[in-house]
Amino acid sequence: MSTARKIHPDEVQTDAALVRRLIAGRFPRWADLRIEPVASYGTENDIYRLGDHLAVRLPRIRAATGAAAVEARWLPRLAPHLPLAVPVQLAMEDPAEGYPFVWSVYEWLPGENADGTIHDLNRAAADLAAFVRALRRAGTAGAHPRPPHARGGPLAEGDELVRRSVARLGDRVDGGAVLRSWQESLDAPAWDGPEVWVHGDLLPGNLLVVDGSLSAVIDFGGLNVGDPACDLQPAWNVFAGDSRLCFRAELRVDDASWVRGRGWALYQAVTGLAYYWDTNPGMVRQTAHALEQVLTDGSP
Repeated sequence: MSTARKIHPDEVQTDAALVRRLIAGRFPRWADLRIEPVASYGTENDIYRLGDHLAVRLPRIRAATGAAAVEARWLPRLAPHLPLAVPVQLAMEDPAEGYPFVWSVYEWLPGENADGTIHDLNRAAADLAAFVRALRRAGTAGAHPRPPHARGGPLAEGDELVRRSVARLGDRVDGGAVLRSWQESLDAPAWDGPEVWVHGDLLPGNLLVVDGSLSAVIDFGGLNVGDPACDLQPAWNVFAGDSRLCFRAELRVDDASWVRGRGWALYQAVTGLAYYWDTNPGMVRQTAHALEQVLTDGSP
């Protein structure tokens, strides 16, 4: 049985038996460890806990298969400079046992996702801002070229998809308000500073929380060099009110960057709503919340 309902037309289904075969074939010393699917509303990978200290990650779609190589190359270099834990990859393996994609083994990172589990949002805003600052300071020499339409690029690259998503959603959203907010972000002055590392997907599902405090950031498949405004998404996905202001103050965000960041949050929310409406209730809940926060935030 798959760990989640099918949400992509081209999705590959996985189960614990497949993971058992993959591990037995490549890592016989781990073959007797328990294997448990990790419940998640994530959209690209199935995660299985392997014993007490390991996790196995299997991409569900071909588009997600490059993430492991990105993490293998860059996270060992970035991790020493980051104040929160990040994934530690132990192995990246070729397709086997009928599974068509590269799969990976990681150290297990404990915690819950940040969807309603943070005790002190102001402290979390400061902690996550410190992570974003550290990531931005990291050297970008040798960084891979940013693909078209990737996180951290010009917002205008997403214009067609946003408008198509609004049309698809129909009266399930206030399309006029969404497009007015989106246009404000498109009209904001472009970033004219140096491009920096951006995680690109700082959503609640990619932030881990232990005892109410942020402990780790996961899923660096969207890691790119680009406009730092992309990593302002947590302002509307995670924070609100005072904690949103704290996040902005800690990062010293200018007005134009704030409006572009709000555009990134809107982009993720409205496209996610349209795509996952019938298949992924957790993602719909998260994106609907983010869109509401964007539309009720009148700043810069």
